[in-house]
Amino acid sequence: MWTSRKPGLPGHGRWLAVVAAALISACGGGGDGFTPPTPTAPGQLLEIRTVNNRADLISDGDAVVEVVLPAGVTAAALKVDVNGRDVSSAFALRSNGRVMGLVTGLAEGANLLSASAQGASAARLTITNTSRGGPIVSGPQVTPFVCATPLPRSATATSPVSNGSGLSTEATDARCNIATEYKLYYKTTAAGCNTGLPDPSASGSAFTSTTLVVTTATPAVNLCFKPYDPAAAAPADLATTTTDAGRTVPFIVRVERGTMNRGIYDIVSLFDPTKPWTAMSPQAQWNGKLLYTFGASTGQIRRQARTANSWTSTAQTTGNIDPQTAISQGYIWASNSMTDSSINSNRVLMSETVMMMKEHIADTYGAIKYTHGTGCSGGSINSNTNASIAPGLLDGVSVSCTFPDSETTAIEVGDCVALVEAYQKPQWTTLMGTATAATINAKKAAINGHPDQTGCHGWYNAFGSNSKAGTYNQRVVTSLTGTIATQPTSTNNCQLLPSQVYDPVTNPTGARCHASDWAASIWGKTADGLRGLQTNDNEGIQYGLKALLADVITGEEFVTLNELAGGADKDSNAKTTRTIADLAALPIAYRSGIVMGGKSYAKTAVIDMRGWDDTSASASPSNVHFVWRSFSVRERLDKEFGDHGNHVMWRFGRNGLGAPPTMALESLSVMDSWLTALKADTSKASLEQKVRAAKPAGASDYCVLSTDTAQATKVTDLTTCNADPKLKPYASPRQAAGGPLAENVLKCQLRPVNDVEYGGRLDAGQLTRLKAVFSTGVCDWSKPGVGQQDAIGPLNFAAGSGGAAFGPAPVSVAK
Repeated sequence: MWTSRKPGLPGHGRWLAVVAAALISACGGGGDGFTPPTPTAPGQLLEIRTVNNRADLISDGDAVVEVVLPAGVTAAALKVDVNGRDVSSAFALRSNGRVMGLVTGLAEGANLLSASAQGASAARLTITNTSRGGPIVSGPQVTPFVCATPLPRSATATSPVSNGSGLSTEATDARCNIATEYKLYYKTTAAGCNTGLPDPSASGSAFTSTTLVVTTATPAVNLCFKPYDPAAAAPADLATTTTDAGRTVPFIVRVERGTMNRGIYDIVSLFDPTKPWTAMSPQAQWNGKLLYTFGASTGQIRRQARTANSWTSTAQTTGNIDPQTAISQGYIWASNSMTDSSINSNRVLMSETVMMMKEHIADTYGAIKYTHGTGCSGGSINSNTNASIAPGLLDGVSVSCTFPDSETTAIEVGDCVALVEAYQKPQWTTLMGTATAATINAKKAAINGHPDQTGCHGWYNAFGSNSKAGTYNQRVVTSLTGTIATQPTSTNNCQLLPSQVYDPVTNPTGARCHASDWAASIWGKTADGLRGLQTNDNEGIQYGLKALLADVITGEEFVTLNELAGGADKDSNAKTTRTIADLAALPIAYRSGIVMGGKSYAKTAVIDMRGWDDTSASASPSNVHFVWRSFSVRERLDKEFGDHGNHVMWRFGRNGLGAPPTMALESLSVMDSWLTALKADTSKASLEQKVRAAKPAGASDYCVLSTDTAQATKVTDLTTCNADPKLKPYASPRQAAGGPLAENVLKCQLRPVNDVEYGGRLDAGQLTRLKAVFSTGVCDWSKPGVGQQDAIGPLNFAAGSGGAAFGPAPVSVAK
């Protein structure tokens, strides 16, 4: 799936950012990298292809393989072996007219597969297999890392708490591989049933400065899904469902739970226990479509955990497409905790996990017609970043509470943390004097770019401490005026014992809990090898510049604010000077696609469901999902690709983050029409052109006004939509400082302070002070960011940080 493919071959993604000529292996066919010799009889050489991924990126010990026979050669004459073991019986002419078979029992490392047939020259193909525990392309795995246990275990003096896996056996190795298990459940016809998981397992924990304690879950009652026993009579309350192909079947599902890439996954499908299911012959109720759900938030815990997503859910409070509806229509639903942003903030590792999951599904269940990704907040980050890092792994995404990516979202987090701290300093409060709270809040709103002051409070509380490198006591805003309180209980973002975690004095080599350290295999490390490189930067940012020019704040307030703002050190602790990025990390962020690039994102069909979360009346808010983010995505598409024809925006003015009940369902059906048409396009047009040509009539912009209590009337006049105060986009502190709507400049290029730009609002003394703050210069927003460039991924980080472009995919050669 890290390659391009020929039309009509199933189960592949198109990692089209790779130079196409280097990956002409089409189906991801593999070999040993030798230059194929010219056959002595042209047209009579067998060709061997791995179908569901490149032959050098196979995982989990199995691979669907196709043997392309020359004209006149029949499958009956085919002989295939792997490492000298005869696997010919796995191959046959399939209903799609191709000779294919599932080869199992592959060893870790190189495997030599050979094929011969009477009347054709024999060929060989080297298949490189990796454990399902990974990694393949994301580089070395981080340690320490705590494997899950069947039930949660409390911490001891030397061992952290473990999460409950919901599986019955322990991990067998350091990659946290646990034996896969399957369970059957049926949907009850009982009214008012509980949509909780039928297999709850406590996996949470409570932190104190000295211990970690397991918290337990209370099993739900009257569950909508109950265990199904195929040996017993059919339950009287067994529901039925009708798939999108019109097939009515008992609503029985099989849940496959296992581990992959150190994550715990669930794969759920309608299932008939009386019939077999193989990759070559799937059960008929599967429609061939995959709905992949990404989890929200962001974090980098060092403990294996179950996915946060529930396959039983019908709730749309988080804006995702509800899994139960998709499953009932015949989709396979899948999720893995390593694609939950709250657990894994390494976006290359996340994309690698999607690749491995898709190969496993295609090798186990059959060819995938298309993959539809969905997620809210951090789930949208993973959906969008996956489309940027690995175009084609997801054919389309239906996202909500959208952020483009994590690195540029962190810009607003860092700016808000610096500003909230600055607003509490005596120099600022003295300037505010006897001004009313309303006046002070209006100044903050103008500086922050938000409708009021609470947006930055939300970022401060929700994620202001998310990348603290060691043990800390969280600071939180506790009033509408921005009062900050320090929590009495210490914690760490690794979820490890305090003794295991970094401390600059007592444990400088301990586990660092910053996001860059979790992904150090991508970013690289400092010369001493102790920390990962970071992209965070606010050098040259003139906070409140637009507020000054609009005369909302005075020259003295502008200068004082920038004197106070400061930044953060490499442990994410506040400092008086500005934050400076590690220069080597910046080009990696862009080149890899970790910063969502418009050119790569243009290859994916997108439905963006945007709710209102720009303000809060809470004294301790956590609202951060601002409307402008969706417009930022469009700006990147327009500026970098040339249009946003692949991006549809549906806005709603009520319900917070949760879309109106009909909207998420509509996105499932509209995306189905879109992707079905896309897959039917066998023309030679580019993928970007195909995505736009396949767009159905229903895939167009609209909004539901905040005054519409029923949230039912679609408004297609975007001027009307933008005039609604709960639909209009505001901005960010960086934009209020002159930055672009795209908000994709991690570190700006600098220019000297220009006295003229302030329009006489600063006197000579204030200009002198401002130049002292910006002794290296202020941002030149007319230039691209430092290291800013188009994504060229996918990149392979197996050989080291920074990533390398993939070479030609291996091909089969004459034996």
